[in-house]
Amino acid sequence: MAVIVPFEGPQTPSIDQLVELVTTDMDRVNAVILSRTGSDVTMIPEVANHLISSGGKRLRPMLTLAMANLTNYTGDGHIKLAAAVEFMHTATLLHDDVVDESEMRRGKKSARMLWGNEASVLVGDFLLGQAFRMMVEVGSLRALDILSAASATIAEGEVAQLAAAKNTATTEDEYLNVIRGKTAELFAAACEVGPAIANRPKAEQSACRSFGMNIGIAFQLIDDVLDYGGKAAKLGKNVGDDFREGKITLPVVLAFRRGNDAERAFWVRALEKGDITDADLDQAIALMSKHRALEDTIQRAHHYGAMAVDALALFAPSPMKSALEQVVAFCLARSH
Repeated sequence: MAVIVPFEGPQTPSIDQLVELVTTDMDRVNAVILSRTGSDVTMIPEVANHLISSGGKRLRPMLTLAMANLTNYTGDGHIKLAAAVEFMHTATLLHDDVVDESEMRRGKKSARMLWGNEASVLVGDFLLGQAFRMMVEVGSLRALDILSAASATIAEGEVAQLAAAKNTATTEDEYLNVIRGKTAELFAAACEVGPAIANRPKAEQSACRSFGMNIGIAFQLIDDVLDYGGKAAKLGKNVGDDFREGKITLPVVLAFRRGNDAERAFWVRALEKGDITDADLDQAIALMSKHRALEDTIQRAHHYGAMAVDALALFAPSPMKSALEQVVAFCLARSH
């Protein structure tokens, strides 16, 4: 059951404009990524490149480059910081797949399925180490502070999600706090480091951070919807993985809260007790449809998307600003 929400705009939103504007810098970032995954320990580049070369959009490092451009940064530091952001993201994916016991990642077998849990965790640690080395090389204490704080916050978000896992009593506020840490914090940090190394006024740094935080929340909420209303090819994982793993996401929170006693008993059996039958995913989607849980999650995502666009109001019109607004529209349009 797909959820269709029309996007009001002249054309289908895409990140093509952003890709075009940062393509030269992104080539340099990719070269850095390639060189920094090298190691005499052959398993390290094998595992790292399996995920790095598996077709991710590289949205977070592109946002680092975009914000550096938007705030007129003229040095080279943004290249290594963008690579560091991508390494941080890749490390969290490697760790996530172990925690979630995921079999698929971006449409391919996850690294843990090919090399085992131990290798996935340790290569993730290697990438984090390389990320911090690059931050130090850039020589900006402020950028190091932003990204190291983000690293700690992401870990806190992961642990908070672990604590909330299978807990149907999770509130909307509690869930939003989890995704602020787990997902949105890296978007926020990726956007903040550009103006930070450009030594822009605090207001500009805060605006860029706000853009990243809000687009990160919107991005995750749409991901939550796609798990119940998307296609496996688009997701890069199996539809219903969140459900089968007992993950409490916003559509579940809304459907549980709005349901009757019998419906709540279904969610408790399936998610808290892990007693899932083949027909249960269809039942979950039917309950979400009944209570408008998917539509309302998309509405929440649009709210955060609007705040992301508003954060850019501080900046004069430019091709880069327009491209960033398109990125917000693209993230929301994934719910089609």
